[in-house]
Amino acid sequence: MKFSTLFVSLSCGLLTTGGLMAGAEESGEARQPLSPETSSANQPAPWIFRDHSGKLRYRADELGNTIPDFSRAGYRGGKVALPEIAVVKTLEPTGEGDDGERIQAALDEIAARTPDAEGHKGALLLRQGTYRVAKSLHVPGGVTLRGEGSGENGTVIIATGKEKRTLITAGAIWPRYKSWTGSTPENIGTVRIDGTRRQITDAYVPWSARTVTLEHLDGLAMGDRIAILRPGTAEWISVLGMDQIPKAKIPVRPLYQWQPSEYDFVIERFIVGIDPQKKQVTLDAPLMIALDKTYGGGWLFRAESRRDLECGVERLRLVSEYRKGGELKDTEHAKVALHFAAVENAWARDVVAMHFNMGFLVARTSIFVTIKESKVLDPVGPVKGGYRYGFHLNGQYSLVEDGYARKNRHAFSTGYRARGPNVFLDGVSEQAQTDSGPHERFAIGALYDNIADDNSLIVQDRGNWGGGHGWSGAQQVFWNCDVRTLTVQKPPTAQNYAIGCKAEVVSAGRLPDRPSGVIESLGVPVKPQSLYRAQLEERLGRSREQEKLEN
Repeated sequence: MKFSTLFVSLSCGLLTTGGLMAGAEESGEARQPLSPETSSANQPAPWIFRDHSGKLRYRADELGNTIPDFSRAGYRGGKVALPEIAVVKTLEPTGEGDDGERIQAALDEIAARTPDAEGHKGALLLRQGTYRVAKSLHVPGGVTLRGEGSGENGTVIIATGKEKRTLITAGAIWPRYKSWTGSTPENIGTVRIDGTRRQITDAYVPWSARTVTLEHLDGLAMGDRIAILRPGTAEWISVLGMDQIPKAKIPVRPLYQWQPSEYDFVIERFIVGIDPQKKQVTLDAPLMIALDKTYGGGWLFRAESRRDLECGVERLRLVSEYRKGGELKDTEHAKVALHFAAVENAWARDVVAMHFNMGFLVARTSIFVTIKESKVLDPVGPVKGGYRYGFHLNGQYSLVEDGYARKNRHAFSTGYRARGPNVFLDGVSEQAQTDSGPHERFAIGALYDNIADDNSLIVQDRGNWGGGHGWSGAQQVFWNCDVRTLTVQKPPTAQNYAIGCKAEVVSAGRLPDRPSGVIESLGVPVKPQSLYRAQLEERLGRSREQEKLEN
């Protein structure tokens, strides 16, 4: 197919092969063609640029795919500041024995309170000093756990003993949520409502689109929570080559070829527009993966959430106790500092995690989580697979802002089939043991925005590493990052981008025959300086203009 370049405003939504649909979804404006000031026959326009009015414009490929909008990532969709919750109970350090039961009893007492209009029940304040916890702590819905600072002289919680565990879990847990390592249980997270399935009839929906056409609109309304099922198919896996991952010469673990049933993407979104004439709905965020009838198309369901709401953890220093001299060997200690389990609208602010094998984990069952101004320092354990992760995102709509990592293997990473939008913003990784980026098995829709890492940013086909990690990610965007080396490969049916990054490009990667992704303006930062902030500002500006018109 001959390549043709399209240019769109991101609010325009659905594009179809061969051209643009008439009219923008939200404003009704006609889409503008490429202006001569931004392109010529020999020099295509940047993948994102501003037009004469200052509006962000996006260059599209021949199928209408552009760099997606990531602005909905974060607490409450990235549109509000983190809340300051009133203290309703205070504890002092005793310096004696295990404080876990005392802290948990106070958290449970607050959880029994009636929430306010925003869903908050109050904050537990742990006064400055040291608290020792032999088991785990659970922050229930509506509750905030707060200290008096994350420094050495602030509020310090020590995970004592040799038990491998998570120190703090925010959100629903067992029996409602079974295991952070397992798949999403049917009774938690995004639950598709029986009898509401309808087919998406578009032949192709770009990964950056927010509009889909349906066989019918029965039962749908503005504001509805929906789930879009993009099925895994044998045909798609075959095109990726993930059913023929070669064996390692010296196998370390069993090799698993990708199976269709394991690659269904259930994408949670909200309806923000309905067009009865066209049988179309507009969603709050792009899909982050294309829907192509060649590979099974897609289906839309109404959905509901059974997560906990409004959990916060802030101004704490979390420390895992470990065996002296075991910095590179000891695995018998607390593993995860803070885990966001099945939770919606949650945050961590000014939290330091020291000596854990993973600092911050956002589960596949979480949405709208912000981790802000937090650190993961000096993990303890082997420098190999499964250890020394910093900020690890598996959910949707997550934001890590101003994160700092020291001596991590994967400082900023996503897990298998993470669905996005997920954003790492203004992060720094020092003394990194290996790369940041999507770790395995086709994570979709992540933005690495102004990340400084003294190791690497990599998105590639990892082949048989990890027993068959294969293509680690798609629709990954590295924007104005400053790293030592950079590898960006392009999966079939998808794309990855590095824009304005300072780095030495290592094109070979794990499997050097894989095609390169988009690398633009290498060594020269681009405008806007922050893509996430620019997209957020533009989205909120559109929303305010709509409110003015409606009022």
